[in-house]
Amino acid sequence: VQLQASGGGLVQAGGSLRLSCAASGRTFSGYVVGWFRQAPGKEREFVTAIRWSGGNTVAADSVKGRFTISKDSAKNTVYLQMNSLKPEDTAVYYCATGRGIISTWSQLRSYDYWGQGTLVTVSS
Repeated sequence: VQLQASGGGLVQAGGSLRLSCAASGRTFSGYVVGWFRQAPGKEREFVTAIRWSGGNTVAADSVKGRFTISKDSAKNTVYLQMNSLKPEDTAVYYCATGRGIISTWSQLRSYDYWGQGTLVTVSS
């Protein structure tokens, strides 16, 4: 399976962006799709994830109330709507897919396939 992340760009603080993660090769059915991000000089960190079947979601405390993950079954695509962006949200954002129980969704090792990343830059 190949994942294609897109939608990154430059935005001012307080603005919004929507990232997309499209899969080719198979559907997301039965899998979890997560978003992670990596700022310069920092480790990759969990942002949010969704179970394709059922729609259960989890999110990091740092993005709760600002970021929303959703899916479009017809397009086999997961979206990350990011509102009220802050300069500290600046990072390369990666989507990933894998299997696992909900308590492991924040762990990198729970994901088998990763997209190439899309850069989000938030200016102050």
